[in-house]
Formats: sequence, C-alpha cells, structure tokens
Amino acid sequence: MNYTISHDIPGRIRFKFPGGGFSQEETAALCHSLAKNSFIHKVQPYRLSGSLAVNYEEGCREEVIEAVAALKRAELKDYELPVGEVPYNAYTDQYLNQLVYMIGKRVLTKLYMPSGLKAFWMMKGALPYVLKAVKRLWSREKLNVDVLDAAAISVSILKRDYDTSGSVMFFLSVGNLLEEWTHKKSRDDLAKGLALRVNSAWVRRNGQESLANLKDIAIGEQVVARMGSYIPVDGVVLQGEAMVNQSTMTGESLVQRRIPGDTVYAGTVIEEGELLIGVTALESETKLNQIIKLIDESEGLKAAVQSKIENMADAIVPYSFLIAGGVYLATRSVALASAALMVDYSCALKMTTPIAILTAMREGTQHGFVIKGGKFLEEAALVDTIVFDKTGTLTEAKPYVVDVIGFGGYRRDRVLRLAACLEEHFPHSVAAAVVAKANEKNLKHREMHANVEYIVAHGIASYVEDKRVVIGSGHFVFEDEKVEVTAAEQEVIDKKAEAYSLLFLAVGGRLAGMLCIEDPIRPEAAGIVGELKALGIHHIALLTGDSEKAAQAIARRIDADDYRSQVLPAEKADYINSLRRQGRRVMMLGDGINDSPALSSANVGIAMKNGADIARDIADVVLTQGNLKSIVALRRLSSLLIRRIENNFRFTVGFNSGLLTLGVLGIISPGSSALLHNLSTVATGVSSMRNYLPE
Repeated sequence: MNYTISHDIPGRIRFKFPGGGFSQEETAALCHSLAKNSFIHKVQPYRLSGSLAVNYEEGCREEVIEAVAALKRAELKDYELPVGEVPYNAYTDQYLNQLVYMIGKRVLTKLYMPSGLKAFWMMKGALPYVLKAVKRLWSREKLNVDVLDAAAISVSILKRDYDTSGSVMFFLSVGNLLEEWTHKKSRDDLAKGLALRVNSAWVRRNGQESLANLKDIAIGEQVVARMGSYIPVDGVVLQGEAMVNQSTMTGESLVQRRIPGDTVYAGTVIEEGELLIGVTALESETKLNQIIKLIDESEGLKAAVQSKIENMADAIVPYSFLIAGGVYLATRSVALASAALMVDYSCALKMTTPIAILTAMREGTQHGFVIKGGKFLEEAALVDTIVFDKTGTLTEAKPYVVDVIGFGGYRRDRVLRLAACLEEHFPHSVAAAVVAKANEKNLKHREMHANVEYIVAHGIASYVEDKRVVIGSGHFVFEDEKVEVTAAEQEVIDKKAEAYSLLFLAVGGRLAGMLCIEDPIRPEAAGIVGELKALGIHHIALLTGDSEKAAQAIARRIDADDYRSQVLPAEKADYINSLRRQGRRVMMLGDGINDSPALSSANVGIAMKNGADIARDIADVVLTQGNLKSIVALRRLSSLLIRRIENNFRFTVGFNSGLLTLGVLGIISPGSSALLHNLSTVATGVSSMRNYLPE
C-alpha cells in the first residue's frame, strides 16, 4: 500500500494513505491485520482522513514499515474478521448520527413548530417519563431522579413553558445517549482485550497425541485437555475426571466435577485432572458471547466510591421536593418552586461516575491491561504493597536452557529428549524453554510415555518403558520422590545453583540429569519498582522458588524491601494473607498455575500476558503486553480516576447548589436553571470521557 510518513518518533509512526478516507470495514481490517504482529503495540486509525498511527516496540521500525507496505487496499474489503469483531468506530459513527438527529429535531421543534402542535408534542414526549415515575411511586420504592425529572417536566408543561420542558427532555436524552455510547464502546474494547485466543489443542489420533491447529480439528475428533488449560472446544467427556471452573460460561462460582458423559464448554478451565473430550462444537460465537456476558457482570462490580456517590445522589432527591414545597408555601410562586425541581444532583453524579470508571477501563486496554471491574480500579489506587512472583513476572518470561548435564550414564541428548517429551504438555515458560532447546538440537521427542501427571509447584511425572520418570524442582525430586544423589553429583549441583535455576530429571528412582535454566531479569524491572515507590507503594516484596542466595541477589537488584525464597504455592498465599492481616492492601503479580492461590488472596491479583490460563482467569487484572510498564500505568490511571470522581462530585454539588440558590431567589428563570443544569451535566459527562494518561 502506498503511503507517506507524516510523523515519526521512536516507538510511533503516523502514516498517511492516498485515496481518501477508509470505510468502517476497511478500517477494521487494517487494524486487525496490523495488530497481529507481535512488535505492534497499538494501531490508532483516523478513518475520515485516511491516516494511521502505529505504536511499536522500539527497534522494530523497519518491520512496521514493511508490514504497512505489504497491505493492499483492494483486499481490505474482502478481509475476513474473526467472528464477533466489531468494525472500528462503528459505535461512534452510529451514535454521532443519532446525536445530530436529536439536535436537528430539537432546533426544528423550538423554532418552527406551531404552539398548538408543540403542546401535543411535548405531552407525547413527557409520557414515558411520567409513566416511569408513576411506576416507581406505585411500587412504593424510594424517590429517585426519575420522579424528580417527571415532576420538573410536568410542572413546565402545566405552566405551558414548552421551551423549558423541551430543554429538560432534550438534555436528558443526550445524557442517556452519551452514557449508552460509552458503555457499548467500553464493552467492545474490553471484549477484545479479554478474549483469550486459543489457536491449538492436543488431539488424540490413532492412539497418539499431537498438537493441532483448531481449524484442522473436526467435530467427532478427540481432544485432550489437562490441568491449568482452557478447554478449547464444546464437547462430551469420553475419559477421565476433572474439576472444571465454568464461571465464565455459567456464572457458577464453585468448580464442577466432570466425568464421562458430562458436557464441557469452550473457554472453561480445568483446575484439576485431565479429560479426553469428544468434540461436538468448535470455537464459535458462543465464546465471544460469554466473554461479553462476563463484562456485563464485571460492570456490576462497582467501586465502593461509585456506590457511595449513587446512594448520596438518591438521598438528595427528597430534599429537592422539600425545598420546592417550602418555596411554594413561602412565596405561593409556582415559577420559583419549579426552579428547585429543575436542578438535581443525582443525574450528574449517577451518570458521570460510571462513565469515568468505564473510560478508565477502556483506556486500560490501550495501556496494556484489562481490568475486570470498577472495584479493582479503586483497589489499585489504594494498594500500598506489591508482591512480585519472580519467574515470568520480574524475569523476561523467556527462560532458556544454558546447559544440560547427564548423570548415571545418561547422555545429554537423552536427558533433553526425555525432559522435552514431558514438558511439552504444560503451558509454562520453563517448559517452553526445554522444548525449544530440544527443537534447536533437532531432537525428536516422540510420545513414548503413558499419562502425564502435573504436580502443582513441584514437577511432572510419567512412565517410560515401565520406569517412573519425574522432572521438576530439587524439592520434588529429592525430597518428595526420595531420589538419592552422590557426593560428586551434589558438588556439581551446588556449583551450578549459584548461577542458574535447576531442573532435575530422574528415571526409575535415580538421578538422570539436570537442566540449567537462566531467566534474565527484565531490564525495566528496577526502574518500574522505583516509579511504583514514587507513586505511593511503600512495600515491594519478591517471592521465588530459587535458592536463598539467588533470591537475595535479585531482591537487591530491584531494590525490593522483602523477599521469600524456595516458596510453595500455599506459602505464597499465606504470605499475602499475613500482609493483609497487618493492615496492608496488597497487589500480587504472577503468571503460573502455582500463583493462583496468591492471586486470589490479594486485594488485586494481576496475571501476566503469557501466564497460565487459570492464572488469567482468576486474576482481577490481565496484562496484554509483555512488560511491567503497564503496572505503573494501572497505578496512575486508578489514582487519576479517584481524583476525577471526587472533582466531579465537588463540581456537581457546588454548581447545582448555586443554580438552586439563584433559581429560588428568582435571579434566573426556571428555564435558564434547567438549561444550565443540563448543560453542566452533559459537559461533566463529556469531560469524564477524556483520557487520563498521555498516549
């Protein structure tokens, strides 16, 4: 595709394309096609001007230019988007058209409609508000803004002040439209961010397991799903037994036992066990619908500050009626009394607070994280302690095998082949490193073992040629499995333990080999810790399964205040709980199955982008980019959200109190009072949609 570069700074390029603006379909195809590249962090199209801004990983400028140049405009119209993908800016265009229509209708009604017809028109428009208020009163629920709005509109119509009643209804409609647009746009962005892409699955064919692309799996085939993984298809259990977390599908909070004959669903998580599943339906729109349902439910996870403000707003409504009644008794003036009804605090407070929260949730997806409810944003602003798991969180999440050592007559290639054969079944960064090393050495690790058993936080066990094969930590191999080690072997182990994390392989109860793993600390880790401390985090802690010396060195490098070495999953959760008992508000970052208990125990649990499925499902926040900068953005965003909500509250109460005073004193007319009130409400709502952080 032809282009010119209109703006170019490190990490961001803006392209201008000839031929005018893009259609909605072309824009969606353009964004989706470019976003598939791992080095592109964000694609911001400007549809009408035919330009595009791309945020990318520094050092990948040429790759971005090549990706853009490879696009063909003629093919964008026929580009197949994933099921459920919403064309970019569709909501904005749709609601902009509605807003223009509403403004045009209001102008024509006010300027050109005859007075006789205007009376009928206003009564017709007021009917839904009146019926809503009557229903509220009939059910004997407490007074709320619906009753106040209906009273204000009805009084204006009875006074034949059609301009005022029309203005009230117009601004209420505009406010509702803006709130609905923000909800839908935020839900769309969140759905895209939350969708956990499952592209492949283990398929059993002719008694052998192999990894296959979902597109190549047919209905009726057999899929294997193991602990810690998402079930990739809808199906029926043929063999095995497992505890399945179906919360994203059915809303059930407790895990469900699944045995042969039971139905399982795509997108649910196996927390324990293993299943052989007969495929009845492949990944489809159902999964997306359930993700959107999850988002709808997460919107109900209101921040405490939102609930508090909404309760205060409702509590103020009866006083508006009391003030109006008092003014009328004192002055016998319907006009002055109606001025009190034209101003309410509830409308602005109830509209702007959820808009501010949803705007923050939406913006979070642009800064590399998805947050699953408003209350977690508030908690993120209040936390004073952050606990990092080391592997895959503080480290690059790209560990690699530095060395392979054989013991007891086992050659290095044999050790590596066996290790890869077992590790390839499980979604963990260390497992991926072992498999990658075997592939690098061109070692074929054909399935030679029986069922694979994953022991959380310890390792993996299976049988090869009737011998029990185990791979995992020293605690698992030497203490749990009782594998003995010679003095010479111990000397080698001690030396390597000073520099690397170690993975041990035992066959038939004897030590067969050792893999030396290095997982570099992320270059940004120390800087991120410094920024977090500057943002009010008083306590930084590190949890790791590494040795005491290794843990101490890492803690020193990142300036952590505390660390725990050689910890097990339950110990991680115990540590989090001990911090909370001390009165701390704790944020926990992890990426593995073994971090799940700690993530659940924290005030805010955060899962890394490439973490285990179960960790991402349990977490309150999921990072969508592979670095820690998103944590700083989360802290800043959540703090700015609380500040915006508080500022909105102060402005709304102050401004509307001023309007109320001026109206009751007769300084401004009820119509002017209603106009200014509604204008301020809409303005505050629009202001609440502003981004919190610079791009």
